[in-house]
Amino acid sequence: MALMFPRLARNFAKGGYYPTDEATLERALAALAPGDGPMCIIDPCAGEGVAVAEVAHALGREQTQVFAVEYDGERAHHARGLVDRCIHGDLMDTLISRQSFGLLWLNPPYGDLSNDANGNLGYDGKGRARLEKLFYQRTLPLLQYGGVLVFIVPHYVLDAELVGWLTRHYSDLRIYRAVETQFKQVVVFGRRSRQRDQASDETKSARALLLQIGQGDIEAEALPEEWPLLPYTVPATPSEPEHFYRVTLEPAQFADEVGRLQGLWPTLEAHLGASQQSLRPPARALSHWHLALALAAGAISGVVTSKTGKVLIVKGDTHKEKTLQREFTERDDGSVAETRILTDKFVPVIRAWDMTPDSPTRGEVLTIR
Repeated sequence: MALMFPRLARNFAKGGYYPTDEATLERALAALAPGDGPMCIIDPCAGEGVAVAEVAHALGREQTQVFAVEYDGERAHHARGLVDRCIHGDLMDTLISRQSFGLLWLNPPYGDLSNDANGNLGYDGKGRARLEKLFYQRTLPLLQYGGVLVFIVPHYVLDAELVGWLTRHYSDLRIYRAVETQFKQVVVFGRRSRQRDQASDETKSARALLLQIGQGDIEAEALPEEWPLLPYTVPATPSEPEHFYRVTLEPAQFADEVGRLQGLWPTLEAHLGASQQSLRPPARALSHWHLALALAAGAISGVVTSKTGKVLIVKGDTHKEKTLQREFTERDDGSVAETRILTDKFVPVIRAWDMTPDSPTRGEVLTIR
């Protein structure tokens, strides 16, 4: 089982993508065992999909449905060839059914969170804002009770806040040092349980160990080559998740929809055709009053040639103006009160562009009010 060439892995790490190294992946798989029945597993930061695909093969590919989310387009394309369903997009822009997976393989992006345009960090916490914490909060509800967590993060991320979340939400917590030590990663195993009593001896012991490793006081044991304890059994999933999709359209999907619907062009005549049709002639000749009204309303426009040879390009319009009227009344105390009344007045305006040859006003715009 070859994950990728070491040189290629280093290049991915420089770009903010830290794939699980091959040795750590192989040893972590030894800690897992399949349940009785079909299983659904998810990797919300799947990368190229190699890690979660290997998990599926270890559990039994025929009875394991593999779901993945990946932000990078190239890596998501590769992952779709290894998993059953993969979303190309931001995990925060997805809708995924809660408690739908028996295993959560979580190797999130590493780093501090940055403020968005509104100054929000995007996660609900009081400690240091980290990407690892944000992804933990977002993915916790996806795991069913009794489901298995495999959490791969740098050891220094395990502060009091994150350790408190882990010990509250998971039982049977164990932590080991990853085989590849370049990124100071640890692998945390746990089984999701109902909210736990923080005062129990087991919880206190797990909390103390995680905090000591997070603070660098002690070093976690190396992930063993042969798993010495009872394996973490991935429970069967009653049904596939009802919802598993991206909220916004993927760029390629949006392009396909535009190509399929062709925008508004197929309905151009329905929306704009009426304005392009010529007006029907009136039943009888218009009077001078009708002509003036239609011209002022903009219903008549174009080139007009008089009997004397004058050529005008006319366009009529009507706009609204306000007229001000003042009224003065004397109060009982002798003072004068002023009342201002604004009245709307519709003013027709006809503009004509003089195109008469040899006219002294040729090329000028004449306004008729």
